[in-house]
Amino acid sequence: MSDQTTEPTSAPRRRRFPTAFTVLAIVLLVVWIASFVIPSGTYEVDPETGGPRPGTYERLPSCDEAQGDELCADKSLEAQFSQLWTSPPNGLYGVENAEGRVGGDEEGLLYGSAKIFLFVLAVGAFVTVTMRTGAIQTGIGRLALRYRHSGTALIVALMIVFAIGGTTYGMWEETLGFFPVLVPLVLALGYDRLVAVAMIFFGCGTGTLASTVNPFATGVASDAAGISVGDGIGLRLVMWIVLVATAIGYVVWYGRRVRADPSRSIVGISPEDAAAHGTEAEVPPLTRNQRVILVTFALAFVIMIYGFVPWDDVMDTVFGTGWPLPTFSTFYFAEATTLFLVFAVIIGLIGRLGEEDLVNTIVSGAGEFIGAALIIVFARAITVVMKNAYITDTILHAMEDAVSGTSSSVFAVLAMIVNIPIAFLVPSSSGHAALVMPILAPLADFADVPRSISVTAYQSASGLVNYITPTAAVVMGGLALSKVGYDKYLRFALPLVGLIFVNTCVLLAIGAALS
Repeated sequence: MSDQTTEPTSAPRRRRFPTAFTVLAIVLLVVWIASFVIPSGTYEVDPETGGPRPGTYERLPSCDEAQGDELCADKSLEAQFSQLWTSPPNGLYGVENAEGRVGGDEEGLLYGSAKIFLFVLAVGAFVTVTMRTGAIQTGIGRLALRYRHSGTALIVALMIVFAIGGTTYGMWEETLGFFPVLVPLVLALGYDRLVAVAMIFFGCGTGTLASTVNPFATGVASDAAGISVGDGIGLRLVMWIVLVATAIGYVVWYGRRVRADPSRSIVGISPEDAAAHGTEAEVPPLTRNQRVILVTFALAFVIMIYGFVPWDDVMDTVFGTGWPLPTFSTFYFAEATTLFLVFAVIIGLIGRLGEEDLVNTIVSGAGEFIGAALIIVFARAITVVMKNAYITDTILHAMEDAVSGTSSSVFAVLAMIVNIPIAFLVPSSSGHAALVMPILAPLADFADVPRSISVTAYQSASGLVNYITPTAAVVMGGLALSKVGYDKYLRFALPLVGLIFVNTCVLLAIGAALS
């Protein structure tokens, strides 16, 4: 018998962490199963705030016990299975609320993710057309050449820009277009893919956590609490400075470690990724057309950001005056989708792509982003199941008793902690705000704490969870676009999230004590 016959017929398979789709499917099933156990209930809706009215929570009877037109929860297996079965398409198209009307906030809590879905595909087409011209590859190479001895400066500058976007208008879903651009750049500088992911997540994410005038978090929450957006802005500005500096320091530290010793990379550096390092020395100069394309490419993002930022609110809060320049009357994902499609055509014409080549590139570019777009749909499906089962208000009611009758500092910390599981279950920041602030704001009065503290506590929890939760479409979609495993990302992110959590608790406690 030869030695070969004694060898195993195949090498043992390595256990791998499930893909983003599997993770979300598991979470969806867990939430669905929990809906059988968690009692259904609802709060009365305050017509002024649109959120639940404190002290009005009531358990819902089962539909076989309901009287007349009384609102009820159908816990039958048939009904619940139907809700699970239709949750992914409802996560895309939207779901009707209890009153039979399709409704929800601008982030699509009940509208579904169709607008974001199409936005991702449009960004894919836009980026792919630009890549087809060679302008991005050459531009990244030239930028890497310029920063070959100062990659740290690039990390710091970009994270500050992202953090400004987060604190001003809650920049988050819009970042999906930046992943395909930043990954090649950081690889050329000798970093790994995690550095690009961290620059975006912990730049925008930290800015959003410490939102100052973000209308989708601070604005909605302040309005629901009956206070001005400017109330508590001093504490939030201090938090922004401290937490953004903390995040930048951690990313710079990790980046330098990987650059000095690639074997210490958490995600590993493939031969293809390693080959990208140092290629900047062979990059040809940018042509005139490529320069125009890059300016046009940047202009599209500038217009998007300008359209998203509520300039009148920002200027009124900071300077007490309106924005003197014209702005878009409405600008959100529908408008941004068309913006990127139009600019994809413009760039194709500048790059002298033929009509057939341009159309095929747009279609293939959208196809390359379909995976990330579908992940967003699955993330929304979880929220749909919770809403249809009427368990969101029950969970909120269980948190209500935990924060009443405490000291100011303890209340501030507890208010953030009790919002963490809610932020996991309700990834929409404005939906989360409308859900909890009508309760947290009166509870702040009971604890003799300014209502602005409850606003800051809520958005801190929302921002903290958004770093890592698999129900956040941007997290899973961004990781998919960057080809970074969720388990590897958690290994990198959890220590920093823990540090930010501690710093946030300290700042909240001090702010509440001094208020």
